[in-house]
Amino acid sequence: MANECIDAHHHLWRYQPEEYPWMGDGMEMLRRDYLTAELEEVTRSAGVTGTIVVQARQTMQETEWLSNLAARSDLIRGVVGWAPLASLDVGKELERLAVLPNMKGMRHALHDELDPFYMLRDDFNRGIGLLKHYGLRYDLLVFESHLPQTIEFVDRHPNQIFIVDHIAKPRIRDRALSPWKRELNELAQRSNVYCKVSGMVTEAKWDSWTAEELTPYFETVFEAFTPRRTMFGSDWPVITLASKYCSWVELVKRVICKFSPDEQERVLAGTAVEAYEL
Repeated sequence: MANECIDAHHHLWRYQPEEYPWMGDGMEMLRRDYLTAELEEVTRSAGVTGTIVVQARQTMQETEWLSNLAARSDLIRGVVGWAPLASLDVGKELERLAVLPNMKGMRHALHDELDPFYMLRDDFNRGIGLLKHYGLRYDLLVFESHLPQTIEFVDRHPNQIFIVDHIAKPRIRDRALSPWKRELNELAQRSNVYCKVSGMVTEAKWDSWTAEELTPYFETVFEAFTPRRTMFGSDWPVITLASKYCSWVELVKRVICKFSPDEQERVLAGTAVEAYEL
């Protein structure tokens, strides 16, 4: 696995305006199709050898579509899809989805819910409680403001693997480290939680961020989770709002060059392989 580089977080979509209401002003460049051929092109030029595709719509149709793409691609090793986890019928749906090619986990856009405590609902937790039975992990898409209840939520499921997306979206554009740093460190005390260094540049000022500005956020994540539970992700194509794909890969590699070869391998591939059982 020495030369492996796995992008543990990206998206694919066929663009339809009504399906992607989150693509607001300034995101015009995202409002087109992003498909496997283009993914293969950008990853090849960056030396990425495998990927995990993550849901961008909350429909089972998209989950099935992503699995179908993964089944036809040597590049896409895993799929993080969506299921109606708060539904009474979720067990039946998970049983159907879990056997699809490359299905590795589920995600719900918790940070888009009007109720900031949605994750503590009994019906949602019942659905989360079924994931391990089907061999599925859960990706946590939250803002830093959700971290206190995220800790409570994770503690309800000590045997479930969780992966934090986008380092829990701290307020990088405000250069704010508190209370995110303290709460992320607390979350990292749970050995069943992993973290993706992804989505950082789009939490900074898209047109003026610097590597120095990101340094304390990288340092916090690696101190909290260590390279053993930290994995690289791009958030392509969303990242293109603020960075070229290759530039982000190169930046992450520069940041981790101070680590041992084994630790670098963990961040670039090994952690994702372990967490998602690729």
